[in-house]
Amino acid sequence: MLVISNSQAGGNEDRSLRAAVGELTVAGSGAVEVASCGDASELEKALERGHETLVVAGGDGSLHAVANALHRRGELGGRTMGLLPLGTGNDFARGLGIPLSPEAAARAFLAGAARPLDLFVDDTGEVTVNAVHLGIGADSTREAARWKRLLGPVSFPVGGLIAGWAAQGYRMLVEADGETVIGPRHKVLMAGLANGRYIGGGAGTLDPDARADNGTINLVVSRSRGFWRRATHAVRLHRGTHPMELDVYRRQARTVRVVCEPVTESNDGEITEGVISRTWTVLPGAWRFVVPPAGG
Repeated sequence: MLVISNSQAGGNEDRSLRAAVGELTVAGSGAVEVASCGDASELEKALERGHETLVVAGGDGSLHAVANALHRRGELGGRTMGLLPLGTGNDFARGLGIPLSPEAAARAFLAGAARPLDLFVDDTGEVTVNAVHLGIGADSTREAARWKRLLGPVSFPVGGLIAGWAAQGYRMLVEADGETVIGPRHKVLMAGLANGRYIGGGAGTLDPDARADNGTINLVVSRSRGFWRRATHAVRLHRGTHPMELDVYRRQARTVRVVCEPVTESNDGEITEGVISRTWTVLPGAWRFVVPPAGG
């Protein structure tokens, strides 16, 4: 078993990692090796060690990096994956019911079972683990990143307030399996593609019905509206009740295409500016991931 960690983690995260690795070593079977990776080249070297079981110690961004590295290597289906949440957001962990304490997550990993889970891939070859969204949600993520070191998880609602204050929306053509969901005549607040349910460190529920094993993309498109309606939408997004709004469009699809004026994209929290076109396709059961036992 290889535990892949971020070499730039701070003191508290390092102590949590040691405790979690201790749980895996004492209660597990076989040797546990730890690889601290600070960049893509170090991650590639770690993957070359050939371990069949990989446990990512980090958040959504770390998991995103490993998934994309495995995809480039053609090895997504050849490893068994696990997760020790050490990030700020940990949205994918929340969606799978993985405990947010690394030590508890290690115990859940040992008691869990590997299941095939879905991923998305876009037309640039980039893989999505948890969620990708364009518009105000990505603007919020970008703003939150500026406050993350200072505020930690609180940076997500702060970023939402900053981005949402004067948001005007973006013109987008959104298609699902070749059918138009919304055209560029209407401004869109956000287009989101959910594999997991949560975004923004649990501050938002992108789609309460999203599952990482349903073989589809859960598409959510929110229209632009005035300030008070945006504020109400933000509250409902937090509670997961926004699908009841008339200006929220939802559907499941295998392929989603967006053509738009330049917008910010957040892919598992990784920001890309100036996106004008993307097409995503679901990869059903693309990798094997250890999830906690039901009710565990």
